[in-house]
Amino acid sequence: MPVLAVSSGDPAGIGLEIALKAWQLRHFRQIPAFFVLADPDVVAKTISLLKMDVRFAVVDIDAVEKKFDETFPIVALNNRQSAEPGQPSSKNAAGIVEAIERGVRFVHSKKACALVTCPIAKKILYDAGFHFPGHTEFLADLAAKLDGRPYKPVMMLAGPELKTVPVTVHIAIKEVPHSLIKELLVETGRIVARDLSEKFAIKTPRLAIAGLNPHAGEGGAMGHEEETVIKPAMDILRSEGIELIGPLPSDTMFNARARENYDAALCMYHDQALIPVKTIGFDDTVNVTLGLPFVRTSPDHGTAFDIAGKGIASPESFIAALKLADKLAKNTHQS
Repeated sequence: MPVLAVSSGDPAGIGLEIALKAWQLRHFRQIPAFFVLADPDVVAKTISLLKMDVRFAVVDIDAVEKKFDETFPIVALNNRQSAEPGQPSSKNAAGIVEAIERGVRFVHSKKACALVTCPIAKKILYDAGFHFPGHTEFLADLAAKLDGRPYKPVMMLAGPELKTVPVTVHIAIKEVPHSLIKELLVETGRIVARDLSEKFAIKTPRLAIAGLNPHAGEGGAMGHEEETVIKPAMDILRSEGIELIGPLPSDTMFNARARENYDAALCMYHDQALIPVKTIGFDDTVNVTLGLPFVRTSPDHGTAFDIAGKGIASPESFIAALKLADKLAKNTHQS
């Protein structure tokens, strides 16, 4: 049975700490077997700094499942890194990128069943010449190069009570109305509906579509995007057999009763999607990338440089990411 590949993220952050804590809970929390792509010296220093009772070993992937009970298994990076908690450096960028690239290759070659990525700091990578906006775009580019076809990555935040998708993501609020076009909404809706069916095993996915403006535009009194962009996109998606409701006012669509009527909410911009899902379930919400030919999850938080090396980082979102990756990989394999 293939195991989960974990890229260790920025070594100055909390990625290794939460991975080590998850491994320590492997028996109590039924953690699926995983290996971490990391610098062995950084792993050793992290264990020593945090005074953790953990034995680690550099292993072959084929031996991970056998070794997982006894040792924290790592696959060594070729690029060496430094481990100064809370002090990110562009000198670590090559290793950060290598861990992601090799993780994707392991999943693509079926040596791993899914990829779980620990947090990275984009500015560190930008300073070293990284030219992708973030993790998801880089993953899509790697998949495209391996498969010889383009992929459109879609970010989903998945919690036990709510799943949300921002249609526009890391752009300024003032750019949202210009970037929110019918074609983008249609493409995103198709990917979400397909992956809810194939990866989440939801037979007939139901999507809720948020309005952009207050009160979903109130018939044009507070904006026209609902009439000119969102509803025409919804008409196309409905014609393809996708179940939809909306556009809905975003101030009422996330309460418990409203959530019973849909499986995922498509939101028009970043905070409209992330605020409710993180408020409802911050510790057990997971970042999932849809639209890729493999399963990728990540904790819903960042590098947390401010608490790195202090031993207080919670592994809960990382554990949720491991478990969801394992579940989605099994669903995908069975479909």
